[in-house]
Amino acid sequence: MTGGMDERSETTAVDGEEDDLLLQLRRLEISDNAKGFVELLSQLSPATGPLSEEDFRARFADLAALGDDHLIVVAEDRRTGRIVATGSVFIERKFLRGGGKVGHIEDVVVDAAARHRRLGQRVVRYLSNHAKAAGCYKVILDCTTDLRSFYEKCGFTEKNIQMALYF
Repeated sequence: MTGGMDERSETTAVDGEEDDLLLQLRRLEISDNAKGFVELLSQLSPATGPLSEEDFRARFADLAALGDDHLIVVAEDRRTGRIVATGSVFIERKFLRGGGKVGHIEDVVVDAAARHRRLGQRVVRYLSNHAKAAGCYKVILDCTTDLRSFYEKCGFTEKNIQMALYF
């Protein structure tokens, strides 16, 4: 996460629709708060409340300090300047597998008005490719049962069960 673009930026017309939704997949930038990034996250979780500009900048700095071990990717609609999709991956360094790494995909969401155009699949592929390039031996995620088929289309298979303890 940086203040600017990186080498993994990708511009694409979703499903080949040149005149429809021209998007740029790239790392989160500090200016994305004003482009609806936090509001988009509220479509993923209603518990996502407003975040002050100061709090956003502080969290951005915290995550940017992790470098490539924590990547947040966004898709920006170049016509409107709004963030219409996002997802993140963080790299866990393990003692297992000879000090291997595991990628954890989190917070994948596509704006309701931009769904059903394979944008979510592109975001997941971008994050998975980042994890692979970082040397991860696997990438994992948690999802609800209604999203199982979506992630299967992205190449994931169901494995074990998820447990949670909320505070």
